[in-house]
Amino acid sequence: MMTGKVKVGVFGVGSLGVHHARIYSELEETALVGVFDADPARAAEVASMHGTTAYDSMERLAAEVDAASVVVPTHLHREVAGALIEAGLHLLVEKPIAATTAEAEALVALAQGQGTILQVGHVERFNPVLGFLEQVTERPRFIEAHRLAPYPPPREGLHPRGTEVSVVLDLMIHDLEVILHLVRSPIKDIRAVGVPVLSPSEDIANVRLLFENGCVANVTASRISPERMRKIRVFLDDAYISLDYQDQSGEVYRKQGMQINREEVPIEKGEPLALELRSFAQCVARHDDPKVSGEHAAEALKLAVSILHSIQKGAS
Repeated sequence: MMTGKVKVGVFGVGSLGVHHARIYSELEETALVGVFDADPARAAEVASMHGTTAYDSMERLAAEVDAASVVVPTHLHREVAGALIEAGLHLLVEKPIAATTAEAEALVALAQGQGTILQVGHVERFNPVLGFLEQVTERPRFIEAHRLAPYPPPREGLHPRGTEVSVVLDLMIHDLEVILHLVRSPIKDIRAVGVPVLSPSEDIANVRLLFENGCVANVTASRISPERMRKIRVFLDDAYISLDYQDQSGEVYRKQGMQINREEVPIEKGEPLALELRSFAQCVARHDDPKVSGEHAAEALKLAVSILHSIQKGAS
């Protein structure tokens, strides 16, 4: 077991990585040693904001820390995370774990070989609403998830954030990982549709998943919506649960005789990313298994890729 604070770094401090730096600088469990970014001016700006050091090379920062967040574009995950695992670091890699299933499997195998922790940033698993769902859900019969967002703003010289990949990999993958975690049964059938609107790849997609245990999941994701929505409904034999990830609120509807009674879900609200990073730091300190391992994330990516193949097959 590690004693004292876990020394951490952040590799990539764009719109999401800056929040990793902020939270690490505030957690009791961590000491933020420094940050690195391909844009040195951005690294210096974020380091100044959070009282840490901007490093001019990945290797120098890696030599000074025990663990790190990798918050670089998805297509760089294999290269950056692979190098840091080989340097002996425990990692939290933002989702999706990698750009391809082969790259995901390579990172998992590399971490296993090095004996390092590989956690992946499926942050909804740390949302307090899911904590409630895990306590009451034994065998879901039907799941419906909606994840909607407006199109990301333009960035000079870059694609709008996240649009370098399909909405299935950008947004829907959060719900896919949660659903796999809840259902725990192999997939029997996939029926998916998706449409590109403002991006080269899908901006809106829907999939119907049939599991071997009979559970059905209907999942919709869009990044061209005028409103934001992150909701999941889970139907059980005698009840259904409606949860709002965004508002961290929910309701349970239970069948009692010939009536359906409504109950508010008791949820202690919190910042999911902070809960995720604290959990990661605790796993590093104790060398525990992470809640969302590289293996879990690779399974979610495998399902997302299968959905994309189904979309392409339907469009051909």
